[in-house]
Amino acid sequence: MTAKQAAVKKYVVKLSNEEREQLNTLIRTGKHRARQLVKTRILLKAEAGEGWSDSQIASAPDTTVATVARTRQRLVEEGFEAALTHKHSPASARPRIFDGETEAKLIALACSKPPKGRTRWTLKLLETAVVELNIVDRASDNTIGRTLKKLAQAAPAKAMGHPAGCQRRFRSRHGRCAGGLPETARSRVSRVCLDETSKQLIAETRVPIPAKPGHSARHDYEYERNGTANLFMIFAPLEGWRHVKVTERHTATDYAQVLKDISDTHFPKARKIILVQDNLNTHKPASLYDAFPAAEARRLVEWFEWHYTPKHGSWLDMAGSELSVLSSQCLNRRISDKQTLIEEVTAWQNSRNKNHAKADWQFTTADARVKLKRLYPTI
Repeated sequence: MTAKQAAVKKYVVKLSNEEREQLNTLIRTGKHRARQLVKTRILLKAEAGEGWSDSQIASAPDTTVATVARTRQRLVEEGFEAALTHKHSPASARPRIFDGETEAKLIALACSKPPKGRTRWTLKLLETAVVELNIVDRASDNTIGRTLKKLAQAAPAKAMGHPAGCQRRFRSRHGRCAGGLPETARSRVSRVCLDETSKQLIAETRVPIPAKPGHSARHDYEYERNGTANLFMIFAPLEGWRHVKVTERHTATDYAQVLKDISDTHFPKARKIILVQDNLNTHKPASLYDAFPAAEARRLVEWFEWHYTPKHGSWLDMAGSELSVLSSQCLNRRISDKQTLIEEVTAWQNSRNKNHAKADWQFTTADARVKLKRLYPTI
């Protein structure tokens, strides 16, 4: 150690047990800014008991001797908290490029029609336009992006408006979809939710590498498309029962055949079947007349009690929630052909039916009057 390093320091660092523990906690957690962690290490090394010189301390946390000296000085003159924080200098602050007036002009520009030949404004286009239009003297695309992001976060969320007629239709359909069945009616009336989704059939072109300790299963990025299949989800939430029917397509005839299966195969003893579904164009009684003779179509139409979810409210169809479970538990992988798909979804539905997995539906009409109060009149 040289004589310069061993020289007595003007500002001697002395820490209390509480301050030392606080510094050690800052280092252990590692969740603070780099500047604060550097100064934390400086104070711990500079404590009188350690005997480190400024040059030694500077080489340890990759800082400079001047920073070490200033940290010592601030601890002695201004206290423990001041030594850990960055001292703000007003002279070093950069002036804002966008103020309130220019921010409003930037928003108006970004919301205006883009230049000819462009489908939308980009940050690079805005960078050039704000200078050409004398909104500001200069601005980088990074500055414009940060400004727009800040303004988007500060703006209140825009509520979706519903005309009075839409409000009435929403309330009517929500009450019929979300309302429960009386206990005395459950033996005579069945509620069935119907929804559909598609699954792309994908075959492997190379044999996957199975999972082993330390490595998950590996699949080649190349694959072979084998078309798509449609899946109808028939879900009876009160019974905890579901059935998935796999078809080639989703046409009016396919839909009509599913309704016939519901009435004649799955619920033949029900006096009435409450059918909850979304507003797809094939989900109409007319599809039954396209698929069956008039007398048979009329019989099926009268067997069902037709209920549609509100527009923009298809989440009220509980079959959609069951499809989400199916997608995450069974379909989230490559399935090569229709027969394999049928076997996989059949095994999934049998397991769910065996456990009588039901939908824990808690969003009642009373809850809707609170959460969606803008759609409901005050009673």
